[in-house]
Amino acid sequence: MFRATFVLGFTVLCWFTLASHVCGGCSIGVPEESLRDRYLTADCTVIASWKSAQPRDRKRGVNGQTQFTFERVVRDSEKKSEKIQQGKDLTLNWFQAGQVGDRFLIFGSVSPDGDHSWGSPVPCSDTLPDYITGAPDIQALPKVQLDYFVKYLDSPDTYVAHDAYLECSSVEFKELLVLHELFPHEKLRRWVADPQTDPNQRGFYALLLGLWRDAADTQLLRELAMQKHEEFSFGANGIFAGYLMNVGERGLAELEQAKLYNKSVPFSETYAGLNALRVMWISGSDRISKDRLKQSMRGLLDRPELADLVIIDLGRWQDWSVSDRLMELYDTAEDNTPSTKRAIVRFFLAMEAAKPKDAKEPFPAHVVTAQKHLKTLREKDPETVKTAEEFFFLGF
Repeated sequence: MFRATFVLGFTVLCWFTLASHVCGGCSIGVPEESLRDRYLTADCTVIASWKSAQPRDRKRGVNGQTQFTFERVVRDSEKKSEKIQQGKDLTLNWFQAGQVGDRFLIFGSVSPDGDHSWGSPVPCSDTLPDYITGAPDIQALPKVQLDYFVKYLDSPDTYVAHDAYLECSSVEFKELLVLHELFPHEKLRRWVADPQTDPNQRGFYALLLGLWRDAADTQLLRELAMQKHEEFSFGANGIFAGYLMNVGERGLAELEQAKLYNKSVPFSETYAGLNALRVMWISGSDRISKDRLKQSMRGLLDRPELADLVIIDLGRWQDWSVSDRLMELYDTAEDNTPSTKRAIVRFFLAMEAAKPKDAKEPFPAHVVTAQKHLKTLREKDPETVKTAEEFFFLGF
């Protein structure tokens, strides 16, 4: 239960982009909404200045409240904001810290009757309005998007800089592989070396730095990848993958010893190492052979808390060499873990399905082996096999 809860929490909180864009089902990420998304989906966007606020007082049963003064309408998509006038007050029924005159960008929706409801205010610098109104169309080519947002990554406005990071990290990884040189090399190196860089951003920048494949970056990436952590390690996905992209097989041997197979490190780091293998399988096989990646993934079968995830990956990678070992594991799965047993059944279903399209061709040896093992499991544990088969159509 702890492992399942941890993995879900880890994948939601950690750097979602690596998983969602690189390897589809590697994690369940919930992306943070960018300012451009909020701007384009809002009916109207206004700039208002902070006037006064009343904090929430739970003992007295008083909700917080904040008053703003409208300055101007930035966007009115439905032309329904005629009620908004410069100098008119706006009251939000929650507390927003601020000082008199502080400016905020506020996104709103308009009901059919013309009533407004407002979202959370965003501190508004002189840079922010031009940044958000000048952003390229959401359908623009990735190069156009990156050309625009990369130049704001080190904006002195922390909201703008963070939002630019969200936009850059939402670009599909296959595009980043081609366009990573749009990110200035020296800036990437500086951001990765700086311990004050946000950990998730540091992981993203480490991956991009690895894509440059410059030997001058190897020591920096190695030091980060081999750091010891007592607890949760944000950004490790990108750091591990960036190191492997930079150095190749030699780095994988080090990572195996220090993180993948070392049972004393936090689970988050082992899981990040697994994700790094997935990244290399999709996009780094010119650095590390697929046979070597399979070997590394097979070694994680010794980690019961990861076994079901590892089996799924080995099935996707069509590594049928582990079939006999999985049959042994089926009977020895820790606490008879149902998820591991279902993963094993699905592995054999995928193995059986990997056969020639021409029905006249003889079945390969792996198909015959899969059929034999499935027959054994149906006799031994029909309920688990039935459950696995019912959901197999959803994909492995």
